[in-house]
Amino acid sequence: MKKVERINVIMRYINNRARFTISEIMREFNISRSTAVRDIREIEALGMPLVAEVGRDGGYSVMRNSVLPVVRFTDNEVKALFIAFMATRNQQLPYLKSRQSLAEKLLGLISENQQEELFLLNQLLIFEGTNPSNPDLLDLSDLPHPMLEKLIQLLLSDRCLLITFQDDAGITACPIYLLHLYREKSLWMIEGFDLNEDKKRLVAVDTLLDAAPLPEKGRLTRKKILEKISRQQQVSNVVLELGPKAIAQYRKYHPWMVTISYTNPYQTTALLRTFVDVSQAEQVTELTNWLLFLGEDIKIKEAPEEILDGLHGRLGR
Repeated sequence: MKKVERINVIMRYINNRARFTISEIMREFNISRSTAVRDIREIEALGMPLVAEVGRDGGYSVMRNSVLPVVRFTDNEVKALFIAFMATRNQQLPYLKSRQSLAEKLLGLISENQQEELFLLNQLLIFEGTNPSNPDLLDLSDLPHPMLEKLIQLLLSDRCLLITFQDDAGITACPIYLLHLYREKSLWMIEGFDLNEDKKRLVAVDTLLDAAPLPEKGRLTRKKILEKISRQQQVSNVVLELGPKAIAQYRKYHPWMVTISYTNPYQTTALLRTFVDVSQAEQVTELTNWLLFLGEDIKIKEAPEEILDGLHGRLGR
């Protein structure tokens, strides 16, 4: 690790601790005592407010409520941040305005040479949703659904929500315990446990009209909700063995709820278990299409007749 990188890492390390000693720095970063002492002195010179503690077991602590020195980025850290911004353009991610201000601050912290390198990267690297002809490094215009940020803020304090959404059946108000908020096929989705009907429910964020914490009156405890969910756990009715080619296809794309467990240390064979609701024709079609996408390097150990019939029909044609 280069000195500049080490200094930055040590600064973050000690800023997250009430106190530390030279011996701890030596062990954590595998450096000598003299190097650790020099690094601490340089960090003090940069402006980090350290307080030395006298005594046999003395060490250092960071003076709280003090202004810390400006964080310095290495060239590689700058590139890593910028490429992360590029790769997530037009993905309808939340906190767009904050992402824009982060990009502005990043450009304000780096040198002109680093800025020129980023402009060049912007032209050379192409990710889905990026335009190599557009030299604007701050071009972030992928507005997410306005309910997305509100949902995230609510979830940080409460997962029991009353959501109101509109679908083909009209406007519905539903109390849910939110299990996951995820993005699949360019759509943000809510996976929640319907507290009225005691079953899982999927709702597209785009259909939301409102979301609010569930009133305390009559609300179940988290323990009781989790007990209900555990009783509703679906047993896998699709079991597959995957070879290396199928695993490669799985890594390219898989439904977010479908996971695999590797069956050898080289990750060349795996077992896939999932559940498909055969009463939902759309689920059967989607899983059939995905199994065909995996290719021939799969062995079906267990699957409903509806899936097998779908595969035979498609392969026959």
